[in-house]
Amino acid sequence: MKRGNIKLMQGNEACVEGAIAAGMRFYSGYPITPSTEIAEISAAKLPRIGGKFIQMEDEIASIGAVIGASLTGLKSMTATSGPGFSLKQENIGYAAMAEVPCVIVDVQRGGPSTGLPTSPAQGDVMQARWGTHGDHPIIALSPYSVKETYEITIEAFNLSERYRTPVIILMDEVIAHMREKIEIPDENEIEIVDRLKPKDKAEDYNPYEINDGDLVPAMASFGEGYRYHVTGLVHDINGFPTNDSKIAESLINRLTKKVEENTQDIVKYDEYFLEDAEIALIAYGGTARSVKSAVDMARKENIKVGMFRPITIWPSPEKQILELAKTVKKIIVVEMNLGQYYLEVDRIAKKSTDVYKYGRVNGELITPDEILSYIKEV
Repeated sequence: MKRGNIKLMQGNEACVEGAIAAGMRFYSGYPITPSTEIAEISAAKLPRIGGKFIQMEDEIASIGAVIGASLTGLKSMTATSGPGFSLKQENIGYAAMAEVPCVIVDVQRGGPSTGLPTSPAQGDVMQARWGTHGDHPIIALSPYSVKETYEITIEAFNLSERYRTPVIILMDEVIAHMREKIEIPDENEIEIVDRLKPKDKAEDYNPYEINDGDLVPAMASFGEGYRYHVTGLVHDINGFPTNDSKIAESLINRLTKKVEENTQDIVKYDEYFLEDAEIALIAYGGTARSVKSAVDMARKENIKVGMFRPITIWPSPEKQILELAKTVKKIIVVEMNLGQYYLEVDRIAKKSTDVYKYGRVNGELITPDEILSYIKEV
C-alpha cells in the first residue's frame, strides 16, 4: 500500500468509496438520518467521474430510479434508514422478481416508526429478510468496522451483479458515524464482478433464459440494441406475463435456488477465540465490537468464551452455526433489538445447545461490561 492510500474515514464515507470502487455510477436517494452522508458524498463525487446523482421526491421513487438505472447497465445504489426501508419494500420485491441488480444500504436507527433518528439499533434484521411479500431469497451483509464497510460494499455490488438480485447492507448508526483509519487498496487489487452479458444477437435474445446449467440468466442493457419486456408479474423466458402454473413454480424455485445453491460463495463470517470456547457469543455490526471486548475481558478471568460473527446475515450461516452449537454448552445472541436474529439462531441450534438472548432497544450501545455480567449470569 502507498502511504497516500491510508485515510481517516467515516463509515458512511467508506460505503460511498467502496461503491465507487465497485463501479457504482448512479445513486438516487432521499435524505434520512443517519444515512444522509452517503447521499451527500455521492452527490459530490459521482459527477466528477461521469456518474449520476439524483435526489428523488421520496424513498419509493429512489429505489424505482435505481432499478431503472440498473436496467440501462449502470451499477446503482440507494441508502436509507428504517422508515425509508419500509417504503422501499415493494420495489425491492420487484427487483428480486425482475432480477435487477442493485444495492440498498439501510443504516439502522431506533424504531418503530420515526423512533430514535440519531440512535443506533439493529431492528431491521427480520425486515431485510421478510419485508416483501412472496417467496424469494435475499442477500444481506452487516459490517462491524469502517474498513469492513468499504470491503462489504464492494462485495455487495459483486454479489448483486453475479446473482442478479438486490443486496442489502445492514449498517447501524455506530458504524455509520464512527471514524477509523483504513487502507484503500489500489484499483488492480480489487476484485470486480460485472453482470453476465448475452452472446445472442438481439433478435434471438430471451431475457430470462438460462444456459449451461447456470441459474442466472445473461442480462442485456437497455440502449445496447436489445428490446425486451420487464415486469413484476410471473413471466416466461421472454419476459412476458403468464398465468401458467408450471412456469410460475419454475421461476420462483429458480429465484430461490440461485442463492440457496451458492451459499458457499455468498456466506461470510468471522470467528474469535472459539477453539476451546464453552460459551459462544453471536453478534453482528456495531454490537460485535462490544462483544469482542467482552470476550477479551472474560478470557482474562479464565472464562472460555468466543465470538461467532455473521458477516452475511441472510442467507444465515446455518451450517456453521449448527456446527458451533454442537461444540459449546451455551450460545448467547447479543443484538440491539429484542431478539430478531436470536430467532434464527434458536431455530438452527436449539436441538444441540441452550440458546440465550441479550438485547437492547433504548438507543444505547450495549457495553462490554454488561455483556460480561450476562455471561457470568448464564
